[in-house]
Amino acid sequence: MILVERLVVDEEDGGARLDRYLATQLPDISRSRFQHLISEAQVRVNMDVVRASYRVRAGDEVRVTLPPAEIPAIRPEPIPLEITFEDSVVLVVNKPRGMVVHPGAGHYQGTLVNALLHHCRDLSGINGVLRPGIVHRLDKDTSGLLMVAKNDAAHLALAAQLKERRVLREYLALVHGQVKQQTGTVDAPIDRHPRDRQKMTVTARGRPAVTHYTVVERYINYTLLRLQLETGRTHQIRVHLAHIGHPVAGDPKYGPARPHLGLTGQFLHAGVLGFAHPTSDLFVRFEAPLPAELETILASQRRFRAQAQPGIRS
Repeated sequence: MILVERLVVDEEDGGARLDRYLATQLPDISRSRFQHLISEAQVRVNMDVVRASYRVRAGDEVRVTLPPAEIPAIRPEPIPLEITFEDSVVLVVNKPRGMVVHPGAGHYQGTLVNALLHHCRDLSGINGVLRPGIVHRLDKDTSGLLMVAKNDAAHLALAAQLKERRVLREYLALVHGQVKQQTGTVDAPIDRHPRDRQKMTVTARGRPAVTHYTVVERYINYTLLRLQLETGRTHQIRVHLAHIGHPVAGDPKYGPARPHLGLTGQFLHAGVLGFAHPTSDLFVRFEAPLPAELETILASQRRFRAQAQPGIRS
């Protein structure tokens, strides 16, 4: 089966090179792979063959044809799921740490999608065969709430809310050091790292990204933050917190090289999710408690609560 990805360029992406735009929109595929596909006329803009250097414009329709050999069969697997909410059109799942959301290079089994296909076959097809039902993602080692669409109409409605910044997404993160301000906002554009394609970075040429934070508790060497996403770029919270000098504890990609606190991945949990229900339009809000591993780490840190310091409100 040939997979065709259809993308429509929005205002904030206008002006980007075609190959860079595609690598941002479909991060599971490398930019060099897109350059090859473009040269083979497997990428068309408004049905025209263009060069990799073409600058996309708002409203452009980009179609990417992916050869079938690169897409293995995605099989249902009887993996336990923690379902927070489910009805005929939407699912809210509490994803565990360590689970990849959808199949990709090196991860074609054991993903959330494999589990979802076993749980229910009626998932939206807008994001193709590798990502049925997936409206947004969490990193492998980020736990917490995800919304999943059961049909295309629900998917479009939820995706529109994300684009219009109407979805409530709150996270808890334990970060290195003492965050001085009680509340703050990181407004810094993000793009793929120019040398390390597995990383993102803050750069003037990036897409707009906004993260709000509030201090929850302070410890001697760490701070617990509540964060709210205004946008949803790849690795956004991790990149923004590292950018302001407070990387997420346990983050192997953007934090200190050596492990901290016995963590097996970053201390980041998507604890609150709210959105307008696709059919009723009523706002629904869900919460998921911290995983036991993270609660245990917080309990140990509370023995080392930081005293109020000049210029820091506790």
